[in-house]
Amino acid sequence: MKVVASWSGGKESCFACYKAIQEGFDVSCLLTMMANEDRSNFHMLNSELLDAQSQAIGIPIVKWKTTPDTYEQEFKKALRQMKAEGVEGLVTGDIYEVPLHEEGWLDRVCKEVGIKPIKPLWGCNPKHVLSNFIDEGFEATVIIVKTEVMGKEWLGRKVNKEFLGDLLKVGTIDPCGERGEYHTYVTNGPLFKKRIRILETEKMARNGYGYLDIKRYEITAKGR
Repeated sequence: MKVVASWSGGKESCFACYKAIQEGFDVSCLLTMMANEDRSNFHMLNSELLDAQSQAIGIPIVKWKTTPDTYEQEFKKALRQMKAEGVEGLVTGDIYEVPLHEEGWLDRVCKEVGIKPIKPLWGCNPKHVLSNFIDEGFEATVIIVKTEVMGKEWLGRKVNKEFLGDLLKVGTIDPCGERGEYHTYVTNGPLFKKRIRILETEKMARNGYGYLDIKRYEITAKGR
């Protein structure tokens, strides 16, 4: 089945895409909803960083501009365009219900568009999802934290076993950040044909969140 993967640039969307491919789905492209031409809607990733992931993975990316008020409308418009091009399903990294939407939002949207929702991580234990993500050899970096629950010292940390252990010690943070505690940027893993090396960053804070601004990076062969 030809499908599109909903893509945030973070660990769950990446892991779900990987699992869907393992299950035999043909991921034709990645779909990212954009707050504007420069930044993605939720992870606020620079457009160039999304392009870098697409290039390193080897799957094309479609960036679709939206606003908070028109999100569902634009999301369905993007999916309908892809359906006209032969897409039959949407892969998402959702573990629980989509935040800020009513229960069953994703299933309803897919039904209205006429495509199948594919949710490889649905209902899984977040601790197990993160542990499996790490065990499979993926590499990711923390790029956003909600400062009321996680300090700026978490920014820039690699998502590894030590990171998971520290999260569990805190005890009040969802291991996958499903309540918006933190977000990540994936740079390498079995889904990737090349890797992304982060070379220069800057930590910033605004509106209750800490951000890791990735200023320089390079795409290299996997062994480097």
